[in-house]
Amino acid sequence: MTVSHRLVIITAIFVTCLITANIIAVKVISVGSFILPAAIIVFPLSYIFGDILTEVYGYRQARKVIWLGFACNLIFVFFAWAGQLLPPAPFWKGQEAYESILGYTPRLLAASFCGYLVGEFANSFVLAKMKILTRGRWLWSRTIGSTIAGQGLDTSIFITLAFTGTPSFAPIMILYHWLAKVGIEAVATPFTYAVVNFLKKKEAIDTYDQETNFNPFLISG
Repeated sequence: MTVSHRLVIITAIFVTCLITANIIAVKVISVGSFILPAAIIVFPLSYIFGDILTEVYGYRQARKVIWLGFACNLIFVFFAWAGQLLPPAPFWKGQEAYESILGYTPRLLAASFCGYLVGEFANSFVLAKMKILTRGRWLWSRTIGSTIAGQGLDTSIFITLAFTGTPSFAPIMILYHWLAKVGIEAVATPFTYAVVNFLKKKEAIDTYDQETNFNPFLISG
């Protein structure tokens, strides 16, 4: 089966946003009274492109891309860890900085991976089901509705697993993160419409998951 070059581009952007978010997430920023990770500016893009994948190509294709993103992120984390273990050159003074940026703890990794998988699959599932229920109308309701569900689960799982029992944990963090991500999705709605309409026209495809098996582990289905 011939793979569309447009699908390859969307997939590449999705995976790039995911890995970039994991790198810059270590920086904490202040937006007024809101304390958020710097990844807030890029991670929601993975949901936007996840919406585009499901809306145009269907849940089956989105499922493959979600697992591809997981695998690519795992590869990045492994080699970042391996690079940390390699002995630094005598003249290189950046080992401490390297470890502070790329030295992920097992707890944070587990929280990130769990949140990502649950959130992305929930996002794709809700959008696919809503598309059938709305008969393809009101795209904005599907993109925002699926993000509310997916980001809600992702954020809740990540923050709970990563920070419970630490001095920095506060339940309000979940609300702040969730609202910020959903807000970005809402603001990006015109962009999502433009990309979806462009792809549907160029690809001559508009997938409805009427008989799709939504098992997230059925990668070959």
